[in-house]
Amino acid sequence: MRILISGASIAGPVLAYWLTRYGHGVTVVERSPVLRKTGGHAVDLFGPAMEISERMGVLPKIESMATGTDRMTVYRDGVRKPTTVDLTKIFQATSDRHVEIMRDDLSEIYYDATLNDVEYVFGDSITSISADGEVSFDNAEQRSFDLVVGADGLHSNVRNLVFGEVDKHWIGAYLAVLSVPNTAGLAGEMLGHLAVGRMVGIYGARHLGDARVVMLFRTGQELDYHYRDTARQKQLLREQLAGMHPDVDGWLAQLDDGGAFYFDSITQLRQDTWSRGRVTLVGDAAYCPGPAVGGSTSIAVIGAYVLAGEIARAGTDHAKAFAAYEREMLPLVRESRKMAATMAKTIIPSSRFGMWALSRGAQLVTALPTPVARWLAKLNSGGLRSLDEFVVQDYSSRSDSVTHA
Repeated sequence: MRILISGASIAGPVLAYWLTRYGHGVTVVERSPVLRKTGGHAVDLFGPAMEISERMGVLPKIESMATGTDRMTVYRDGVRKPTTVDLTKIFQATSDRHVEIMRDDLSEIYYDATLNDVEYVFGDSITSISADGEVSFDNAEQRSFDLVVGADGLHSNVRNLVFGEVDKHWIGAYLAVLSVPNTAGLAGEMLGHLAVGRMVGIYGARHLGDARVVMLFRTGQELDYHYRDTARQKQLLREQLAGMHPDVDGWLAQLDDGGAFYFDSITQLRQDTWSRGRVTLVGDAAYCPGPAVGGSTSIAVIGAYVLAGEIARAGTDHAKAFAAYEREMLPLVRESRKMAATMAKTIIPSSRFGMWALSRGAQLVTALPTPVARWLAKLNSGGLRSLDEFVVQDYSSRSDSVTHA
C-alpha cells in the first residue's frame, strides 16, 4: 500500500521503518524545512522501546549517544544541605532496561535508519484529506494514498483536520527547556532547585557542547498563550520563576540569548479511538500522556511498531488493522495517563511536605541495594513499571497478504 505519514520526529520514522520492512511504499511529510535539531531535551527509552530499537539494529547507536547523566543534586527551598540522588538506581528500580538520550539525537538515529527506503518531503504540510485518500498539501501537488497516519505531535495537524477538537486534559503544570552555555562543565550530573510548585534544573551530556535548563511549574489555572508565541511563553516563565534562586534568575536572563527554546503545557489526550476511515494517529498525536511525565517517547516507539505490525497482519483490511492496533495499545495508554498524573504531582510538589517526601523517597531508593529497590517497585503492578510490563509481539510471521508497493 501507499502510506503517507505526517511528522518526522520519533513515531513517524519508526513507523516508516517497519512499514517498509513489510513491503509498503512510505512517504513522510514534515512541516519543518529540515530534520528538526532545535536543542530539545532528554527523553527516556524503557524496556519495550529498547527492544524494538534493537530489532531495528539501531540500539548500539542509541546507547553510544546516551546522555550519561547518572546523578542529581537538588537544593530544596529553605534547606541548606542538598539532596544527592543516584539516578542510575532510580531508573534501575523502574525499568529492567533504560537509556536516556537527547530527543533530537534519537530522532536523527531513527531517520537515518529509514533514509534509503523512505520518501521524505520537508517544508510541507497536509491541508486536506478526502475519504478516498486524496491528500492536498501547502506546496506539493495533490496525491493519492491508501492510508494516512498523523505522527505530528500533541498539536497534530492531521488530528485537527480529521477529528477536530478532541478531549484534552491539562494536568496542572508546564514544561520549558532552554539551551545555555555549559559554563559549569556539567557532564553526567544534574543540578536542581526545588520549591513549592516549581522545579528547575540544569544538566549536560557527554557529547553536547552546551547545557539544558529544564523548568517545571504548576499554576492554579491554565495560562493564556499560543503554543507558537515564544515571546509570550518567555514572559510567563519570568513571571512564574523569577526570584526562586539566583541560579534560576541567571538562567532566565539567558532566555533571549538565542539558545534553543521549548515550552508547552503538560496536557493529556484522552480519546480512546485514534482512527477514522483511512486515517489513524500514532504517538503524541494520538495518546500523549503528558510531556516529561508519562513515558511518551517510549509509548510513541511502541505504538509505531504495533501499528505497522497490525497493518502487516491485516493485509489490505485497514479497518481491521486499526481496530487491532487500538486494542493492543489502549491498556498501556490508559496506564500511562494515570502514571503521568501521579508523576506530575510528585516531581512538582504543591506543599513543603511534598518537597520533603520527594527528597526522602529519592534518598531511600539511592540508599537501598538495587535488587531491593527493583523488588519494591515491582510490587506496584502498573505505575512506574507499566511500560516494562508491555509485551512486544513478533509480527514477523505476518500474513502473506501484505500489499507491496
